[in-house]
Amino acid sequence: MPHRSTPRAGRTARALAAAAAVAVAAATAACGSRAGDEATAAESCLDTSGDTVKVGALNSLSGTMAISETTVRDAIYLAVDQINADGGVLDKQIEIVAEDGASEPTVFAEKSEKLIREDCVAAVFGGWTSASRKAMLPVFEDNDSLLYYPVQYEGLEASENIFYSGATTNQQIVPALDYLAEAGVESMYLVGSDYVFPRTANAVINAYAEAHGIEILGEDYVPLGSTEFSTIVQQVDSAGADAVFNTLNGDSNVAFFREYTNVGLTAEDMPVMSVSIAEEEIGGIGIENIEGQLAAWNYYQTIESDTNAAFVEAFKGEYGDDRVTSDPMEASYNSVHLWAATVEKAGSFEVDDVQEAAGGVSFDGPEGTVVIDGDNNHLSKTARIGIIESDGLLHTIWESDGPIEPDPFLEGYDWAADLSVGE
Repeated sequence: MPHRSTPRAGRTARALAAAAAVAVAAATAACGSRAGDEATAAESCLDTSGDTVKVGALNSLSGTMAISETTVRDAIYLAVDQINADGGVLDKQIEIVAEDGASEPTVFAEKSEKLIREDCVAAVFGGWTSASRKAMLPVFEDNDSLLYYPVQYEGLEASENIFYSGATTNQQIVPALDYLAEAGVESMYLVGSDYVFPRTANAVINAYAEAHGIEILGEDYVPLGSTEFSTIVQQVDSAGADAVFNTLNGDSNVAFFREYTNVGLTAEDMPVMSVSIAEEEIGGIGIENIEGQLAAWNYYQTIESDTNAAFVEAFKGEYGDDRVTSDPMEASYNSVHLWAATVEKAGSFEVDDVQEAAGGVSFDGPEGTVVIDGDNNHLSKTARIGIIESDGLLHTIWESDGPIEPDPFLEGYDWAADLSVGE
């Protein structure tokens, strides 16, 4: 199993996973020695002497990931506005310093450095792709600063400087696989973008498939942002798998599903289980190309609860009735509230104090109550499988019996024992 140490003992468990992802991870994490070493950590320039405190919002507003990340930015602003209207954090108003990650990992790293060292923020909210997160990770560790990362990801990582408010593998991918297996799926075709998350996720999927007697009939990757899918979709069609597991990100999904429809494939013939398509992306894909397909998340706009109804009403009231809510933006919204609650519990904005206070902090979010696990900085979350209906929204067709404790290193699964490598 990968080496880890607990958060307050200087944990960096950047054990990067699965042979397919190791080379990519090494390129982005090579400089990320643990910044908790007091001799090397950069001194914080955070100034809380005034009436405001700065936080960073770092999201792609341009490039291939803008289709997904713009709504995350909106959710950050909504949460900050609500907290400020309620008196702020430790009686200080939150001021957002916003930057565009431009869908480029190197830009995310550069902007992170700026936010920490020049803007002197107390925390940063943002990132989407695992490539962006891995590029940012050493920056936050070396500067001993805090990143709140809002998107489901491939697991096999934990850092005391990152709070992971999206799902880890046992809260999304494993439940999705369990659902397909219970539905009688005996073969799958894997399609993904060519970077860390899809390759590591598919390593997990392959291990699961081998242990559960599911045949993988093909595994294809395209560059992030690719819009050419004619060859791959033809191969998917010819393979005749029971289902497709889709780890494409960004606007590649638009081209994939349009080509899927063009060749006559349907959700009835060969359903697609997606883990990076939410309500925000459905409109761009076109409901005629994706109705009936499946997705695995923790939150949908259609969840029936008073808390979610208030959240959806607030979001639409701020940004327009035509806007939709989705899992990553809801997780980002939660993360701002969790940060504020942790600061209040700590009575301090200092990184060490926030890290010390984080374990057990909870927030009654739109998806349900989420709780920070102090051992790995992930959240307990309810897994949900949704189906895309004619209204362009995801509707829950299965959910777990309450929140699932995070297991980012899949320690509770015998079939995953050989997946991760230690540093």
